[in-house]
Amino acid sequence: MDFSIKPFDAKTGLAGFKTGCIAVGVFEDKKLSQAAQALDRKGQIAAALKSGDITGKPGSTLLLRGLDGIAAERILLVGLGQDAELSDKTFVTALQATAKAFSSIGAADGAIALPLDQIKKRDTAWAIRCAILAVRDTEYRYSVTKSEKEPPARGVKKIAFLSAGADAAAKNVIAQGIALANGVDLAKELGNLPPNICTPTYLANTAKQLGKDFGFGVEVLERKQLEALKMGSFLSVTKGSEEPPKFIVIKHMGGKAKEAPTVLVGKGITFDTGGISLKPGANMDEMKYDMCGAASVLGTFRAIGEMNLKLNVIGVIPTCENMPSGRASKPGDIVTSMSGQTIEILNTDAEGRLILCDALTYVERFKPAAVVDIATLTGACVTALGHHNTGLFTRHDDDHDDLADELLTAGKTSGDTAWRMPIEDAYQEQLKSNFADMANIGGPPGGSITAACFLERYTRKYLWAHLDIAGTAWKSGPAKGATGRPVPLLTTFLLNRANGNGKKAA
Repeated sequence: MDFSIKPFDAKTGLAGFKTGCIAVGVFEDKKLSQAAQALDRKGQIAAALKSGDITGKPGSTLLLRGLDGIAAERILLVGLGQDAELSDKTFVTALQATAKAFSSIGAADGAIALPLDQIKKRDTAWAIRCAILAVRDTEYRYSVTKSEKEPPARGVKKIAFLSAGADAAAKNVIAQGIALANGVDLAKELGNLPPNICTPTYLANTAKQLGKDFGFGVEVLERKQLEALKMGSFLSVTKGSEEPPKFIVIKHMGGKAKEAPTVLVGKGITFDTGGISLKPGANMDEMKYDMCGAASVLGTFRAIGEMNLKLNVIGVIPTCENMPSGRASKPGDIVTSMSGQTIEILNTDAEGRLILCDALTYVERFKPAAVVDIATLTGACVTALGHHNTGLFTRHDDDHDDLADELLTAGKTSGDTAWRMPIEDAYQEQLKSNFADMANIGGPPGGSITAACFLERYTRKYLWAHLDIAGTAWKSGPAKGATGRPVPLLTTFLLNRANGNGKKAA
């Protein structure tokens, strides 16, 4: 897909713009956007709106052909809702509808003349970035393991953004939007690959390839090195598998030499049977998505590498399988984490926190400005928040409140939203064990919170937040597939930090 931005004068220049299709906005109160007015030389657009052929409801569309005096072959009317001053939610709905319509028409090129500069509290650059993500999401096809490859989406392959406010900054955001879409696509592809292909070794090789492509420093620690580091908690999860564990460290040092890095830690369970605490068979295939935290870290690095982001960022990915065998960990086993704290394993299916806790101890050596871990950690988070918001957990003090605000703001800006959940000492009581420093589960009540409380015990030497993406990393049912979330949230969070809009160590 090719994107460009072209300035235009809606009153004089739009009617003569030659293209296969131009998308313009209409409103529920029968009003036309400025671009729609410029194309309505014979009143055909107003007539279509008045007749009820299109209501103007957000996301509604109507395709018109051969309008008198208009150079474009087609005009796509797109509903923008009630208000001329658009909300970002309404506008994203309109963009998604536009992308879907563009993918199904016969034209090779098209133009978007929606009011990119009229969204509440957003600028043209934001609108263009959202449009690129919407188009690329519609375009994505998985075909790696199919004997007959999925045909590419037909329809528009070149899109021009027509904006009266186009400037150099808006043009530069196209490259930024494409980089972000590439990162999302990588996260999707890794998540969608079957677990016999996307193993810990495959993730490690993906990181190495990213290192070659973008100049990242990449180190992959093997089992013997993990044993030397005394990562007993991580190693307890991998005991039942024939696949070797990997511990991936990837570094993008784009900031100042002495600037403390922002660290992303991604859970990389490439398949989760539950271990001895075996999961039910129904839908167990979806446990290939238990590495989506790792995929989101690699996708984010793909994006920031292409952007050449001026920030120091380190990614850490503990990755392995959780399988049952005669060697596998058993309920009742006690293991010692890298931190020296002991853990009673009451349920081997609560394995994500067991690999993450050693990774969270390991990152102390980087003296980080902040650490964000990303994990498909608990079904309880899905129960609490459904599939719309990622669960955000962090301590409750001024510095951590600031970090939470950074992440929440990045989520709102990118449309990849999160919702803050509590972490309080009262929940820590549920992790008490008679035989170890803590248990790895706290029972059903507040399951996502007690999981976060478990991780919190390993993060007290730095600023930290936890993202539970169990409800947002993939979709089930007919639309089954990885979503690429939270790559947009994480990339926007890092962009804001690089631009001085977030707190970062000097």
